[in-house]
Formats: sequence, structure tokens, C-alpha cells
Amino acid sequence: MAYTASELLAVTSSRLLADHKIVFAGVGTPLLASALARATHAPNLTIVVEGGVIGLEAQPGRLPISTNEMRAGRRAVMLPSITEIFLYAQRGFFDYGFLGGAQIDPYGNINTSVIGPAERPRVRLPGSGGACDIISHCREILIVTTHERRRFVERVDFVTSPGYLTGGEARAQAGLLFGALTWVVTDLALMRFHPETRRMQVDALQAGVEVQQVRDNTGFDLEVPPVPARLSPPAENELRILRQLDPDRLFLGPIG
Repeated sequence: MAYTASELLAVTSSRLLADHKIVFAGVGTPLLASALARATHAPNLTIVVEGGVIGLEAQPGRLPISTNEMRAGRRAVMLPSITEIFLYAQRGFFDYGFLGGAQIDPYGNINTSVIGPAERPRVRLPGSGGACDIISHCREILIVTTHERRRFVERVDFVTSPGYLTGGEARAQAGLLFGALTWVVTDLALMRFHPETRRMQVDALQAGVEVQQVRDNTGFDLEVPPVPARLSPPAENELRILRQLDPDRLFLGPIG
């Protein structure tokens, strides 16, 4: 069955979510991936939304388009304030955090603020929202984005959300003692961070993708294993459920 890059991102990231865990998910791909995981291998996954929802149960065809939309509260376990949500994050209650970004560097630092010099930017982006808190406090961070050279840069124009900073022990030395970046999911590869240098490296390739294709679309050197593992393509059942969740393709985008 054919699939789009957006569907591939959602399916690949959903497979990384384990049962009986708590995921702090934004709208779009993170929420789709979380809802897909609940409908397949992780029925006891708890979904948290920034606007003040714990235990979201997504209704197919009616996914919230904003973290503050009340349909996000459907059959929720709790509806606390946004302040309480981030207090729970600071206390270490959330296993996963999902993030995207306009730029990402080899150490997982994310830019969602400006493209170009901060004093005279070429493009102004939405900013942090809750992303800085999420990357600082959730136990594991999953970064999900399309794989483009303009996104994967040697140095981000602005550090909106701190990853491993300059690598090594820099994150801990800066006072970020909790949480870790674990996976970067793209439509070309699945990547993780070296346990000592904290630099991004390829873990596995998406089906049909070659190493040179990944290198050509990355603006920095990536360590690649001699024989990279291969990810399984989305299964028909995964795609069927995903398309039922978003039949109007508000988040999945057009086919073709």
C-alpha cells in the first residue's frame, strides 16, 4: 500500500511509544502517532496535551487542531490548568515528549524562533510555546521532522529548545540534569545520539532509502554504521487506522 511522508513519520514514531507510558503530545503528527499507538500496540498509553488535558481519547475524524480546543478533553482522565501540566512535567511524570522544529543541529538543539540573525531575521517562526519545557523535563524526547538539508544544519540560528548543547556533558553542566533526547524520526531515517559525544548518528534507514540519500539531505556529517538496519514500511493495518483518525487529511496532508 502506498503512503506519504507524513504517514511514514506518524507510523515510525508511533512504534517507539511503549504501553503503560505517558506521552506529552502536540497536535499534528505527535497526536496522530500517539493515537495510532493506542489503537495498535499500546492501548494503555496516556496522552497529555499542553492546554490542560490528561488521558485524551482521540475521536477518529475529530482530532483537535489546537492544544486548547475542548474536543481534546473527550473522555479525559483530568482537565488541569496549563500551569499544572508543566508542573507535572517538572516533577518527571511524563515519559515521552514529542517535538518538531524548523532547524536542528547535530546535538539536537532545536530552532523554532527565527531564521537568520536574531536582530534582523529573514523569517520569524512561532517560538517556543511549551517546547523548551518539554525538552528540558520529559524523560525521553522524540524529534519528528521531514529530512531536508535546510532543516538539518551544523549550527541552528537560534537555540529555542536546548538539546545536548555542544555535546558531551554540556547539557548537564548547564543545569539540565533531567531528561534525554533519544530519537530523531524522519522520512529517510531513524537516528539517535552517541552515548558519549551526544552527536546525532544514523540508527536505521527507512525502506528504499540509501545512505547517500541521507547524507545529501543533511547539512552536517552523520556517523553511519557499516550496514545500517532497515525499518519495516507501514503496514496496511497501521495506515488504515491512521487514515481513519484523520480522514480529511488535516494533518496527514494531500495524497500525491
